[in-house]
Amino acid sequence: MESFDIIVIGGGHAGIEAALAGARLGKKTMLLSLSVNNIGKMPCNPSVGGPAKGIIVREVDALGGQMPVTADATALQFKMLNSAKGPGVRALRVQSDKLAYQRMMQKVCLSQENLTVLEGMAVRLNVKDGRVSGVTLSDGSFIPARAVVLTTGTYMAGITMISDDHVESGPDREKTTKDLSASLREAGLRTFRLKTDTPPRVLTKSIDFSKTKPEPGTDAFVRFSETTETILPYHLQAVCHMTYTNERIHEIILNNLQGSASYRGDIRSKGPRYCPSIEDKIVRFRDKPRHLLFLEPESRYLNTTYIQGYSTSLPKDVQLAITRGLPGLENAVIARYGYAIEYDAIDPVQMKPTMESKVIENLFTAGQVNGTSGYEEAAGQGILAGMNAARKLDGREPLVLGRDEAYIGVLVDDLTTKGTQEPYRMLTSRAEFRLLLRHDNAEDRLIEKGRETGLISEARYERYLAKKQKQEELKEELAETTFSLKDPAFRDYLAEAGYDAEGNTGFNGLDLLKRPGIRAQDLMRLNGADVDEETASRCDIDVKYEGYIAKAKREAAKLRTMESMVLGTDFDYRAVENLSIEGRQKLMEYRPATMGQASRISGVNPADLAVLAIALKQGKGRRI
Repeated sequence: MESFDIIVIGGGHAGIEAALAGARLGKKTMLLSLSVNNIGKMPCNPSVGGPAKGIIVREVDALGGQMPVTADATALQFKMLNSAKGPGVRALRVQSDKLAYQRMMQKVCLSQENLTVLEGMAVRLNVKDGRVSGVTLSDGSFIPARAVVLTTGTYMAGITMISDDHVESGPDREKTTKDLSASLREAGLRTFRLKTDTPPRVLTKSIDFSKTKPEPGTDAFVRFSETTETILPYHLQAVCHMTYTNERIHEIILNNLQGSASYRGDIRSKGPRYCPSIEDKIVRFRDKPRHLLFLEPESRYLNTTYIQGYSTSLPKDVQLAITRGLPGLENAVIARYGYAIEYDAIDPVQMKPTMESKVIENLFTAGQVNGTSGYEEAAGQGILAGMNAARKLDGREPLVLGRDEAYIGVLVDDLTTKGTQEPYRMLTSRAEFRLLLRHDNAEDRLIEKGRETGLISEARYERYLAKKQKQEELKEELAETTFSLKDPAFRDYLAEAGYDAEGNTGFNGLDLLKRPGIRAQDLMRLNGADVDEETASRCDIDVKYEGYIAKAKREAAKLRTMESMVLGTDFDYRAVENLSIEGRQKLMEYRPATMGQASRISGVNPADLAVLAIALKQGKGRRI
């Protein structure tokens, strides 16, 4: 078998981004998938984005990734979440056509230059002298590689469960292997078990939507990728619907808990805290009389609806009973029953912030195999792993994203510093600098890095600079414009916005914009000019939140100072005196790359950090 620069194991959302990044950066890359038809599959929810997650997708776009482009092109509905709240929590979510998304991803991968797609099952990671040498397949063949990116999702040693019906398989009872994770442990990596659940799918024609509440999208031009020029017109977009559980359903679930794979004791691993099964919801929140559910179409090509929030591993007859207990679903026909899946994941504290393993050189990992959940978290890790694998082979410095630069940076830092005992989900509350990590400014934060790496074209970069120029010109024009109360239209506008319109005083446009309720687009129209919504909205945020943003940047600068104090993964903490016993143990276990990472490790106290800082200045803690 011919050799490759990079082999990516797994064709899910992490694997796609890693493989495309490697190939687009000129590396001879192989994408190894159990089936070509599985590439880009959405085994769980048919959507992309959401709170925090949608901003990750925007970041993938700013770095030059594929998920945002495909999500825009195959969306059934676009919805901007939290639009009435502050800019730090606004995020886009699209309802995806899961089949169209899958087909487009397959087409992109199969046509990508430098990328070979191969169907096969990896059963062994080959390691020589502490470095990856290639992958062995189930047919016994060996494929040499200079680097490997492991993105196996939930397919390693998977077991799917519906009550007491257990099958060794990946999602939807597809093939799985125990051999690969066994070889990882043999090579020195720690693995642990995680689990997640998925809800039943119902035939759409069996639902009476008149008994549910419609949930339309956003009637505006919103998108994940800055390269997207058109989206599905609002009047053609699908409508999702809301319904609720009730006390009768809760009673059925509580009476049948021992039928659930989780509550029978068959599953000992932890499931996702922030996307629990319906059984977990009822047990944990017994005081709640009902729980909100969303009915989401899966594809234009399928007559199935996904019940968001109804994940379960209860017996099939119980699933049918609780589904038919929902308003609008009294006659529901289940096309696919919900199930739990348990699988092997890698302890992510063994990973560097570059996504490279601390244990095995040139092994990179990304996605659910690192203990995360969600397509978006997978894509963010995948593009970073693919970029850094290519950079490593080129002898270039790795790309590390800070907590103040990207949600991807927060995600990776959380995993590598703190690890996880349950499937990790990105939330806005995890980011201390979320006002800096906004939906609208992803390009400002990351496009230079995407360009420097080579995934952002010069043409796209020039378009970005043109947009920035328009934003600056708008600010300058407002700063140079005076609005007078002698103008009746301006007086009326101020009064409608709730401000006193008495007197003859003039108002500077930029000062006006700092007031709540005043919009740049409105001011420009009063001035006889027009400006596009996107440029005006960015101006609004920059001006109105200027003080808050400046404060956040000052706090981020302090963190940057800590992050610039490099410890390195081979720092010898045994040579540093006066560290606490727990601090020394934790530092030796987690091997933080910087003082910033060390400060976020539970058990490393301020006194330990002070000792470390002195040791660094004195040149102690020599490399092992």
